[in-house]
Amino acid sequence: MTEKQDTINILAIESSCDDTAAAVIQNGKILANIVSSQLIHQQYGGVIPELAGRAHQQNIVKVVAKALEKAEMSTDQLHAVAYTQGPGLMGSLLVGSQFAKGLCLALNRPSIGVNHLEAHVAAHYIEQQQRFPMICLLVSGGHTQLILVKSELDMTVLGSTLDDAAGEAFDKTAKLLNLPYPGGPLIDQYAELGNDKAFEFPVAKLEDYQFSYSGLKTALLYFLQKQTDPSAFIENHLNDICASMRKAIVKPLIQQLEKAALAHNVQTIAIAGGVSANALLRRSVKALGEKHQWRTLIPAFEYCTDNAAMIAMVAHYKFLNQDFTPLNALPFSRMD
Repeated sequence: MTEKQDTINILAIESSCDDTAAAVIQNGKILANIVSSQLIHQQYGGVIPELAGRAHQQNIVKVVAKALEKAEMSTDQLHAVAYTQGPGLMGSLLVGSQFAKGLCLALNRPSIGVNHLEAHVAAHYIEQQQRFPMICLLVSGGHTQLILVKSELDMTVLGSTLDDAAGEAFDKTAKLLNLPYPGGPLIDQYAELGNDKAFEFPVAKLEDYQFSYSGLKTALLYFLQKQTDPSAFIENHLNDICASMRKAIVKPLIQQLEKAALAHNVQTIAIAGGVSANALLRRSVKALGEKHQWRTLIPAFEYCTDNAAMIAMVAHYKFLNQDFTPLNALPFSRMD
């Protein structure tokens, strides 16, 4: 393999949590993006790590095969294999990373470990022309961060949550309201039918670019406990509770995004991660962009949640920089 080549084919694998995904990218263009979701966790109200790892083992071969088939490509045509190195569930990460490394050994190709959080930001590079610098608000079930993005691979975290992530706040709200897992999309659905001024829930005011949501969950718990019949109250006011809680979760996200963008004098703002599918957040980011005449980047719904296309996009730029990962590199479950 020469240092410069006309065609770069990369297989990417994502297995950080409960979705087994594979994608094929050629010269920066996604040819296939396959995702297999695990439904077994719904009956437990959350992701069970052991079950997630087992499901990845069962799904990874057929998901990779389907991605290669859709891309009309054989393994011999690959120039590298990428995988999610972290953060995520260790058992899940090990399945994807070991599969990728095994394939690299068999094909004598380099491996590319990808940071899952950087990949969420890179989802914007798939179908849109990126402009730097930009401030990206990363909001998912496990992370809430403001990131200054200077180039495809140059990112600096400006601030993050002190406790719960925004996605956790939605899921814990859903649990208190007796909604099934995953609760975030359901809250968004009911909130669209409700009055967000019906109830007032606290919004944490923090310095710098930090977030905090643990107090919001507690406030909702106490609010419901004060009702004479909490179950009946939830049933009669579900839409309004969801709308009011959604507003309390989204408001600080927009406030901190605006503050960071103004402080760093950027002209482009973006959102990424699973919560970026939230209807109010998407509308609020668009409105913020219109207010300041900023360019707003909002990912397509298929690239909001975990997928391998975003892993492939980071891998593409890493390949161009000859930034490969040793086969003895270990996955990491969390960011230190």
